Amino acid sequence: MKISEVSEQSGLSVDTLRYYEKVGLLPPITRTNGGIREYTEADIKRIDFIKCMRTAGLPVDVLTEYFALVEQGDETIEARKEILQTQRTRLVAMIAELQDTLALLNSKIEGYEDALLQAEQELTDSY
Repeated sequence: MKISEVSEQSGLSVDTLRYYEKVGLLPPITRTNGGIREYTEADIKRIDFIKCMRTAGLPVDVLTEYFALVEQGDETIEARKEILQTQRTRLVAMIAELQDTLALLNSKIEGYEDALLQAEQELTDSY
């Protein structure tokens, strides 16, 4: 799959895909004789994982460290697990904070809805 197709499918810009390759999040992508990147199914799966981890808030440098550990083999399984557990803990805290924010927004919106209903009631009572 060509970079433009991967970009469209993944929602990542071509520049982002090139950057991920440059910093080592993606391995060097195979190129055609004409120099055009050809992404494999394994590359696509890795991009999906990267997107998921970035959405979860994992910084690029931590992801780079994670993939460097993957390359070192099974002796780094515990270190990789620790990276993911740390991120899960952060994500759980972020979700809790977002839930509190959502509750506050819902409360404020409800207050405005109540004020509108009261204003409408006062308007109809004046007839």
